[in-house]
Amino acid sequence: MRTGEIEILIVPDGGQPDPDHWQSRWERNLRTARRIEPDEEGNSDKDRWVGCIIGTVATCTRPVVLVGHGLGVAAIAHASAKLLPGSIAGAFLVGPLDVDNSDPRPATARQDSSAHRGFAPMPLNPLPFPSRLIASSTDPYCSIERAEQFGSAWGSDLSVIANAGHLDSESGHGPWPEGLLTFGVFLKQLG
Repeated sequence: MRTGEIEILIVPDGGQPDPDHWQSRWERNLRTARRIEPDEEGNSDKDRWVGCIIGTVATCTRPVVLVGHGLGVAAIAHASAKLLPGSIAGAFLVGPLDVDNSDPRPATARQDSSAHRGFAPMPLNPLPFPSRLIASSTDPYCSIERAEQFGSAWGSDLSVIANAGHLDSESGHGPWPEGLLTFGVFLKQLG
């Protein structure tokens, strides 16, 4: 698959969009990419996130690839069981947020640490579409053990990047060319 043949739906971490974040850059630079998220008031509401994903996917006319980061990964996991079979070609999941941890966000985090609580428990059922999970050995929001558990439960192809933080602009992954290359390889594997 090529980016021009699919609809890339970016499901962000929540909170205010960061223009330097790799997802924002992809949204600007990949012509078939668009960000989906509920309005600001719904950022911590799992049902609004899931409804937003399902509603947006229903309007797509080309194969859909979901690109989630942080809380967006949890939203995709929750939505996966409610999406029409065959509606998703694949999911590229980066820096999952351990929503089952009572306080996964450090005190320095930009986003309210209570926002994730409505997303617990994290679904641990196999995803009904191919997926690639990218995690970091030093993500302050998700231990490597939990990322491995998510990858195994979801049937995701897991890649662990050493010492990469939360894989966001704060950890030095604004442009993240390696991520875009990995995304391209993932699309090629989808067909």
